Amino acid sequence: MIRSKIISTGSFLPSKVLSNAELSTMVDTSDEWITERTGIKERRIADVNKTTSDLAYEASKKALKNAGLKASDISLIIVATISGDMPFPATACLVQKKLNAKNAAAFDVNAACSGFIYALSIADSFIRSGVHKKILVIGTEILSRFTDWKDRSTCVLFGDGAGAVLLEGHKGKSGILSTHLYSDGNLWDLIQIPAGGSLKPASLDTVNNRLHTISMKGNETFKFAVKTLGSLVDKTLEHNKLSPSQLTLLIPHQANHRIIQAVASRIGLSMDKVMMNIQKCGNTSAASIPIALDDANRAGKIKKGDYILLEAFGGGLTWASALIRW
Repeated sequence: MIRSKIISTGSFLPSKVLSNAELSTMVDTSDEWITERTGIKERRIADVNKTTSDLAYEASKKALKNAGLKASDISLIIVATISGDMPFPATACLVQKKLNAKNAAAFDVNAACSGFIYALSIADSFIRSGVHKKILVIGTEILSRFTDWKDRSTCVLFGDGAGAVLLEGHKGKSGILSTHLYSDGNLWDLIQIPAGGSLKPASLDTVNNRLHTISMKGNETFKFAVKTLGSLVDKTLEHNKLSPSQLTLLIPHQANHRIIQAVASRIGLSMDKVMMNIQKCGNTSAASIPIALDDANRAGKIKKGDYILLEAFGGGLTWASALIRW
C-alpha cells in the first residue's frame, strides 16, 4: 500500500510581536484577562508590505530545504487560507510563482481553521491514487488585516504566520493513516467575516460598519468545539483501532487553551502529550497546526513510528482530524 508520508516541515512567523500588555493600551483588556481565558501571551503581526503568499513562501522554502528538494520537484501546491492576497487568483498560484515551482499545479482550500487538514486530506488522496508524487501543503494567514482592533472579544485572539509540509508516496507503515472531514453549514454564522463577497459586496456602508473583520459568537463556539472535538478524537482513534494511551502527541488547532485542555481531559490524555504554542502565536487559523507540527518536529518531540493526531475546528462550521504514523 502506498501511503502519504510527511518528509519535511517548515514554518515562518513575522518578527513583530504584539504582547498582551501592548494590546491593553489599545482596548479595555489586560494580560491577566487574556491569559486566563485564552492562554495567549503574544501574537505575531506581519509587516504592512508583506502578504499571505509571502509568509507561505518563507515557510515553504524551509520545508524544501529540510527535504533536500527543489521547487521544480513539486507537482502540486495546495494552500489553506481564509486571508489570501486577493479574492482571485488563488494564493497558491502566487506561491508557485515566488518559488518558481514551474511543474506544479496550484489551488486554494477555504475551510477556515480546519483548512490545513482538509488540504492534507486532498493531498493524501492524490498521492494514494498515484496522480501526484510530491505535494506541498501550506497553511498561511495574515488575520491581523481582518481583525477589528476595537473589539476586545476577538482582537486578542488572532495572529499571523505560515506552516508547510512536503508529502510523498511511501511504501511501509509510516504515513497518513486516515483523515476525517466534517461540516455543518447550519452554524455558518458562529464565525464569519460578513462582507466582501457576493452577499455583501464592499461598499461605504460595509466598511463603516466594520463588516470586513472577523465576527464570532464566542460562547456558542466554545461549547460546540469542546463537544465536537472530543467526539472527533474518539472516532479517529476507533477507526484506527488505537487507544489514547498509544498516541505520542496530540497537535490541536491553537484556538484556546481551555478548549485544548477540555478535549485532552475528555479522552484521558495528559497535557505532556499535547503540543501547545498558542501562548506565542495566538490563533493563526489554517496556519495553526502546521506551525505547531513544525515546532514539535524541530524540538525533537516526534520520532519514527510515533502516532500523531491532528485535529481542528473552524468557521463553516468545519472540523477535521488526521492520524499520522511518523
